[in-house]
Amino acid sequence: MNVPDAAAPLHAYLFADPAAHSLSPRMHAAAFRAAGLGGIYEARQVPAADLRAALASLRAPGVLGANLSLPHKEAALPLLDDLSAAARAIGAVNTVVHRDGQLWGDNTDAPGLRHALDDLGYPWEQGANVVVVGAGGAARAAVYTALILGEQNVYVVNRTLERAQAIEQNWANPDADFQVVAAPAADVPWADISLVINASSAGLDAPDQTPLDAAFLARLPAHALVYDMVYKPRDTRLMRDARAQGLKAENGLGMLAHQARLAFAQWTGVAVPPEVFLGALNSADEGPGGAGARP
Repeated sequence: MNVPDAAAPLHAYLFADPAAHSLSPRMHAAAFRAAGLGGIYEARQVPAADLRAALASLRAPGVLGANLSLPHKEAALPLLDDLSAAARAIGAVNTVVHRDGQLWGDNTDAPGLRHALDDLGYPWEQGANVVVVGAGGAARAAVYTALILGEQNVYVVNRTLERAQAIEQNWANPDADFQVVAAPAADVPWADISLVINASSAGLDAPDQTPLDAAFLARLPAHALVYDMVYKPRDTRLMRDARAQGLKAENGLGMLAHQARLAFAQWTGVAVPPEVFLGALNSADEGPGGAGARP
């Protein structure tokens, strides 16, 4: 933790565009209080052209680091001094840690998703099949999570097939027991899917928008789980359509809380219980929200 002066307030940030929707300041304010630390977490709107300068500002004394959200998770990689093995494999960073003037990038989206699904009792199994909708940084974290926890076959569905194909190529390995496949939704073997993860922003602040036609959900087996990283609205159309088919469906609040908890621990060295972060989210007024891709 970069704390040169115990009397000075600590600072951490969210860099995103847009940033006003974020619930992260509420969560981290609660975490600083629970940890007994004088800290300030601020959400800053940072256009893509200003990312380099924003990251450089994190090297200042008393700055712990920052979360990154759209559109910065992939663009930040070459601008940092070092990366965790996970961030390097995923190809996206959502947490930057300031260590003695150096900036270290990590990805807490992946373990945050894992913990959220564990909380829901999702049974990770070798050979299971997963659908990830989207092709940004959050989608990359979801694919990585699925692969390391059970050698799943992962189908990446995205409006722009070329972006999904880039993820497929990232994990291309003809000798592996698993495969990452970029595919149109119509080509997915839905009857064999055990988990659907929406890692796109489809449905964000749009009650009638969904990333998947209900006809595809109707083909899922009864045990399938639909996890929507979007949490505003908290009950998305994707979730409603899934429940209409008798499926279990959840929003992204659990992932949001867990990724924040893990980032806070890296910045401060203090492990704050997940209930603190979840409590801050549950007490939040219904206002502008976000997706797992948008802390």
